[in-house]
Amino acid sequence: MTHDAAKRKVGITDTTLRDGHQSLLATRMKTSDMLPIAPKMDKVGFHSVEVWGGATFDTAMRFLNEDPWERLVLLRKAFQKTPLQMLLRGQNLVGYRHYPDDVVETFVKAAVRNGISIMRIFDAVNDVRNMWKAIEVSKGESAHVQATVCYTISPVHDLKHYVSVAGELKKMGADSLCLKDMAGILSPKEAYRIVKAWKDEIGLPVQVHSHYTSGMASMTYLKSIEAGADVVDCAISTMSMSTSQPSDESLVAALEGTANDTGLDLNLLSEIADYFREVRKKYAEFDKASPVPDVNVLRYQIPGGMISNFISQLREQKQLDKLPQVLAEVPRVKEDMGHPPLVTPTSQLVGTQAVLNVLTGDRYKMVTNEVKDYFRGLYGKPPADVDLEVQKKAIGDEQPIKDRPADHIEFGLKKAKEELGALYTKEEDVLSYALFPPQAKKFLEEQLARRTGVDYQLLEQSKKETPTGYMPV
Repeated sequence: MTHDAAKRKVGITDTTLRDGHQSLLATRMKTSDMLPIAPKMDKVGFHSVEVWGGATFDTAMRFLNEDPWERLVLLRKAFQKTPLQMLLRGQNLVGYRHYPDDVVETFVKAAVRNGISIMRIFDAVNDVRNMWKAIEVSKGESAHVQATVCYTISPVHDLKHYVSVAGELKKMGADSLCLKDMAGILSPKEAYRIVKAWKDEIGLPVQVHSHYTSGMASMTYLKSIEAGADVVDCAISTMSMSTSQPSDESLVAALEGTANDTGLDLNLLSEIADYFREVRKKYAEFDKASPVPDVNVLRYQIPGGMISNFISQLREQKQLDKLPQVLAEVPRVKEDMGHPPLVTPTSQLVGTQAVLNVLTGDRYKMVTNEVKDYFRGLYGKPPADVDLEVQKKAIGDEQPIKDRPADHIEFGLKKAKEELGALYTKEEDVLSYALFPPQAKKFLEEQLARRTGVDYQLLEQSKKETPTGYMPV
């Protein structure tokens, strides 16, 4: 799975180029700031580097005017030895809703073709039906499938649940397992219990992903390693801690000289840290990371990104004083919805509904369309029973679906290709449009204008205004 795994007991996946800057800098790091340091990162001997997926795809087009596919190709050229890894939201891919099977299949094939070696695949509610298509295609493309289980705390998320889901994923063909703690609430004790059970009962390699939000992640990693974890996720020190991952250097130093020695060079890591210290300064306007642990994440199980979104939403409504009420409402909404783990997209569903419940003063008087779809079963099977009174407020007497959500979605690639017309130059453009139509169209129009000097919108308008059989002059 990696180029020199035999030389060490514990591997490190470096997340700096994906989750690190997504957590600390609102996913704003540009490809031009990644490429100069890539050859040096390639020398470290990381188990893998996470460079793609999550919010990076959307943000590249929406805010950076970059082609996410081009970023992947360039990074693949820059990393000659180290496997590239991505985060894939199962049937959601890199978006915020379920996509049809033809889009999932074509996207996964394109991701592997353009450089991804390890596919970390998860589903927000741990419904494996939402993961099987991506797993099946990844296996067919000879990518390493890291099937992922999202961690949360609830009456139904016990050890039996985590072992059961992991067992199902092994049957689907998982090559390794990842325990994904997106909120930073995984305690050392619970990490030890789950990892040991997976190693003993499932028998696949295990990787642990956490965030430093609560201040527990480094301790959690050490207990995970004691339980047999094979790999942990870290970021370079100058892009670590806070809502990011623990630092590469700290873990390397902590394990040095032990049976779990990573064998990585602290001096080389220090040089990389110096580089990112300067890069981070460029993104100061997005750098809102708190230097101290956030205890709210332990009280409410809310990822740091959700809290910042709440502050932004409430400030716009001039209702920032309602933040404590919103934070207290989140666990109640989460329980009403059957205890979904708070990760994209369920974190957005639960969070937005909590804000509405507080601002209207009448719980579920207003229900978002996404929450209605959740109660319809279109996001998958909730981990626990939902509150039937809340469900009735959301969708009336309509009965939720019981089968696989993607079976209710029509294929979409052909339609996307027709709608794009002359705008696309490669299959990847069609995929970008199928995932994010407005953002991709705007991006591709601007790309066309730069290449040809033709304003696509003006060209389309002239076609409509020109009689049939005539071309605009």
